[in-house]
Amino acid sequence: MSLKLVSLAATSVLVASTLGLLFARWLFAVGPVAIGLQVVAAALMLAARLTFGARSFHAGANPTEGGLVTGGPYRFIRHPIYAAILLFTWAGVGSHLSILSAALGGVSSAAIAVRIATEERLVTAAYPEYAEYARRTKRLIPFVI
Repeated sequence: MSLKLVSLAATSVLVASTLGLLFARWLFAVGPVAIGLQVVAAALMLAARLTFGARSFHAGANPTEGGLVTGGPYRFIRHPIYAAILLFTWAGVGSHLSILSAALGGVSSAAIAVRIATEERLVTAAYPEYAEYARRTKRLIPFVI
């Protein structure tokens, strides 16, 4: 199976698990700390989208034309959009913690892990300079991982 198809399948799983959290009313946080985390996640998502531009809107992990983006939040983490999704999701799950909400959060996290793995392989092939960028920039949490 091609990496693009694997990426599209992971996107489908991510959408389904997020919809499951939404319909169960577990996606949006309650409480000031969790809501604050979701506000931070939304701000990170917005900053990453604005930095990356319109070319970031695609379902597959396709490397886009225009060069490697290393400014804005991409200066500190390679996948700020995925980091924002994870932070937003887990802030909501943590507010409504149950076995099922945690399971859906885990499925979302696994789908993002697959997306990251496929995307990094495709981007490395398209942009040889990505290897150096990956060496100096953490994947999801600045200065940590």
